[in-house]
Amino acid sequence: MKSIETEVVALVERNGRLILQSAGMEQEKGYIQHGAVSCYLHSFFVAYMSVWLAKRFRIRVHLRSLVRGALLHDYFLYDWHIKDPNRKAHGFSHAALQNAERDFALNAVERDVIARHMFPLNLTPPRYRESILVCIADKICAVYETFSIPIPKHVLLAE
Repeated sequence: MKSIETEVVALVERNGRLILQSAGMEQEKGYIQHGAVSCYLHSFFVAYMSVWLAKRFRIRVHLRSLVRGALLHDYFLYDWHIKDPNRKAHGFSHAALQNAERDFALNAVERDVIARHMFPLNLTPPRYRESILVCIADKICAVYETFSIPIPKHVLLAE
């Protein structure tokens, strides 16, 4: 019998396969997001946490859109720790949506997830359940990463 944790990892991997195997996600492995966590691992962790929350609280979602939006929510493809005058407001907006639209065919839910996951820094609230879940999951994962709380080992194994 599968545990919920391994089931959630499998759902993320199955629904996000095309994205996880992309050159852009490979590039994310070279950038640090929070603490010592790569942008790739952060994105996977957010997708995992989003699906886990949906399952735990029995929230009806379009699973593929939830996973894809979560994986691409920080698809900005640069090191935000390096100061650049062209990127003054990284915390409020970044190039994730433009990059994701360039590299993948996105639906409205996926675009909303990516564009609005920074709420409330971005003042426009999320429109869909999937967007709300990713917004919440992103904050939870950022706390884990920033304060060096161990990320669950089944998530680490997926990297």
